[in-house]
Amino acid sequence: MFQVNTKRFSSVVTISTVAALSAAPQASLAEEVNIYSYRQEFLLRPLLDAFTAKTDIDVNVVYASKSLLERIENEGRNTPADILLTSDIAPLFDAKERNLLARIDSAEISANVPAQYRDEDGTWVGLTARSRIIYTSKERVADGEISRYEDLTDPKWAERICTRSGKHSYNLSLIGSLIEHVGEAEAEAWLAGVKANLARKPQGNDRAQVKAIKEGQCDVALGNSYYFGAMLTNEKEPEQQEWADSVKLIFPNQADRGAHMNISGAGITANAPNPKAALALIEFLTSEEAQRIYAEVNYEFPVRPGVARSALINEYMGEFKADDINLTRVAANRGAAAKMVDRVGFDN
Repeated sequence: MFQVNTKRFSSVVTISTVAALSAAPQASLAEEVNIYSYRQEFLLRPLLDAFTAKTDIDVNVVYASKSLLERIENEGRNTPADILLTSDIAPLFDAKERNLLARIDSAEISANVPAQYRDEDGTWVGLTARSRIIYTSKERVADGEISRYEDLTDPKWAERICTRSGKHSYNLSLIGSLIEHVGEAEAEAWLAGVKANLARKPQGNDRAQVKAIKEGQCDVALGNSYYFGAMLTNEKEPEQQEWADSVKLIFPNQADRGAHMNISGAGITANAPNPKAALALIEFLTSEEAQRIYAEVNYEFPVRPGVARSALINEYMGEFKADDINLTRVAANRGAAAKMVDRVGFDN
């Protein structure tokens, strides 16, 4: 026999093992669960409130735009963090590399979330999905002119493409997926070809690229799919609605591998004080109820098959083929992708 101190949980023991040590009903779980989040709390609160209403477990959120991994690392066994929640695959991959996450072994989560959106070693799970799509001008780009990421290297697009920094996490993941599919040499040739067609130095965020299309600075841009919904419904800044109305959305590579996907996701920290409550929350976040709420609030795609997307997203995006490569392998290529960005001088 062995003993597990659930107040200081070791990564050697899986979450399922801890859960199995007690057959107590849900009401006996810890009274709180603490999240360190790279996503702002207002995007999560409707979900967390629904969880609390269902379980009587309070959820506390610490939000920061950076350095949460370093904080968890420095706190060590004294960390109050039960869950690391991210808006991208990169921090989850880095947390795994630093041994900051416990292994999640949950039949419920495995049934709810397809393998492509779960770590191959079981340390993190996707909660929502988004695609890195191509935005094009309604006025200046004809239907069918672009259908693949590879089309962006055509000289016809010289001085017509906008994007944020090649070193940004979203672009590194896209490049990482290309490395996995076509190899480093071909991926680097693609990146150099896109650089040759840039209308301006990479800058700004994804919304800024759509604004640039509206203002005629470029005709084509890379951006995450959910920004379209966020702009189209932005009543506080109605000019963003005009930006969104100026573009068409292209989900690339529908005839072959499908559009590149990324996730928001979560992992349970290796030293979680409340591992059972953390597991219960992640299981809830992959449930049909939570997936439906998440999709409506964030304009992202549910990772759980069969859950309806938001009506707005269905209206503008419809069905599309998603790349089903496991994101563990995509994330593993990010270091090579970053070196590639430097070699071709993409951001210069």
